[in-house]
Order: sequence, then C-alpha cells, then structure tokens
Amino acid sequence: MSDAAARLYLASTSPARLATLRSAGVEPIVVPSNVDEAGAVAAAGELTPQELVQLLARRKAEAIAGAEVDGFILGGDSVFELDGTIYGKPHTPTVARERWLLQRGRTGTLHSGHWLIDHRGGAAQGSAGAVSSASVSFAADITDAEIDAYVATGEPLHVAGAFTIDSLGAPFITSVVGDPHAVVGLSLSTLRGLLVGFGIPWHEIAFRPNPVEG
Repeated sequence: MSDAAARLYLASTSPARLATLRSAGVEPIVVPSNVDEAGAVAAAGELTPQELVQLLARRKAEAIAGAEVDGFILGGDSVFELDGTIYGKPHTPTVARERWLLQRGRTGTLHSGHWLIDHRGGAAQGSAGAVSSASVSFAADITDAEIDAYVATGEPLHVAGAFTIDSLGAPFITSVVGDPHAVVGLSLSTLRGLLVGFGIPWHEIAFRPNPVEG
C-alpha cells in the first residue's frame, strides 16, 4: 500500500467536515476550492436539492485537481430543504433570524452531497458521487430570545439551514432521522462506500499518521 493510496484531500474549509473526519481517524490535506457557487448554480438552471449539492460537491473536488494532488479528492456541499424550498447559508443576522422563526417547531431535510475523485498518480482515474439526507426536527418551544441569542453568536450565518447539530445549535434540535453525519455535512458511511467502490477499504484512509499539508 502506497502513501498516495491512503491520502485524502478535502476540498473544503468547513470546520465541521474537518472535525468529522478527524473524529473518525482521518487526517486529510485541506485545500480550499474557491468555487463560484452562485455562478455554477445559475449556469446549471433549475435543480433539485440533491442535484444542487451534488453539482457543487463535484465542482469543488474538480477545482483542486492538479498534478500536485496525489490521492483521493473529496468535495462536499449541503443545503436545507423546508416545504420544497432550498436554503443555503443565510450570511446575515436578519436572514438567519427569519429562517429560525420559519423552521421553529417544524421538520426539514438536510441534504449533503459528496464527490470523490481518484486522483492517484497526479491525474484523474475516475470519480463517483452520492447524496446523504436526513430529516431534522426543531423544538416548538424555542423562544424569540433564544433565537436572537443564537443568531448573535454568528454561528448560524455560515452554515446551511442556519443551524448546527454538533455545536451551538444542538439544544434546539429534538430529533434526526437518517445519518446524523449528513446533517454535519459529511456522511462517513457514504464516504466509506465511495472509497470501497475504488477498492480502498476504510482502514487505508483512517487510523494513519498525519500527512504533511499542501
């Protein structure tokens, strides 16, 4: 087994995705993708939530492909769906507060797309993707004061659906049906399945010495 066979490049700066991988024994090389997400979505036209996250996950992975990348490249993206409407990152406190007032006491679906490129040897050998989804229910008794306090932390401004399950937003979530890691933005079981499709068992990616970041 070569070192390159076990090297994973993460085309994302998401702290949650990185923490999820590390908690499972994977130490990826983080490479920001800097993809124009709005431009990619506009060019693609009307998309379902699943198609949207898969498109952006693929674009992010492809954006860091290059001769200097020797291993597997993982791109990911997430959106929250409520009543058929797609919600990404709110970016502003006003929008984040509106989102919480809307989803309080209700259930929506968090979709996380994954795209994996086999880039061993410094060239693309193949790629595959998958979407993992989970339904998320929010407490009905969340007060306006709690929403305001949470929004004031700044956390919900930068995450799909304006909430987290692994940090400050967790107390407001009453249940998750499906893979909880999909709500974080990276399904470990989905990633394992994609790797197995390329003939790479999980232990060749996980439980290994830390790579040198590029």
